[in-house]
Amino acid sequence: MIKVVIFDLDNTLLDFIKMKENAVSAAISAMQEAGLNLDAEKSFEDIFSLYHEIGWENQKIFNEYLTKTLGYVDNKFLAAGIVAYRRAREASLQLYPNVNRCLFELLKMGIKLALVSDAPSREAWLRIYHLNLHHIFDLVLTFDDTGARKPSPIPFEMALDKMSVTSQEALMIGDWPERDVVGAKKVGIRTMFAKYGDTFGTVHSGADWDVNDIYEVVTIVRELNSD
Repeated sequence: MIKVVIFDLDNTLLDFIKMKENAVSAAISAMQEAGLNLDAEKSFEDIFSLYHEIGWENQKIFNEYLTKTLGYVDNKFLAAGIVAYRRAREASLQLYPNVNRCLFELLKMGIKLALVSDAPSREAWLRIYHLNLHHIFDLVLTFDDTGARKPSPIPFEMALDKMSVTSQEALMIGDWPERDVVGAKKVGIRTMFAKYGDTFGTVHSGADWDVNDIYEVVTIVRELNSD
């Protein structure tokens, strides 16, 4: 009997990469308009390389980029980039199709919902509130809450403990097999791979189910609970 579904946040509920791409492109255009002479395509690649190097949630990414590009931080260009980035980020932060439909259907079925993310608490909650999901989840665990990143079993163990369920009473869905699937399986939780949010071209996820649409979660839960 499934009692809890655990969701990852980025690239599972929302298209994090698309949001980043749109926001970074807007920031580059704004810095160009402010007078910074740069190659837009190369700058886009450089900024994403910095994200890969120092972290997707780094709040000083444009400081790092300007230091690397100019040798110093020009606050005129920095302000232009940050303001444009924030505006585009808010406009681009959207749920995948059928997310609300899936979540509300699970709630109607009496399923409790949890969210386990590697994002910092502040950033995760900003995205959750922006998307109006703050009243949906019974439990939200971020890196700041667990002190461990997936695939560590710790976040999943904490989720099970706080929700008072066994591993056989929970399902996990996420977009990153090496973290979401592996971590959940370490504690015996059955897993779903959010194929629609995959950014790595994954061929074999190792999950119990690969889903092309998040609403498939509802079908899977119904089937398991009808046995």
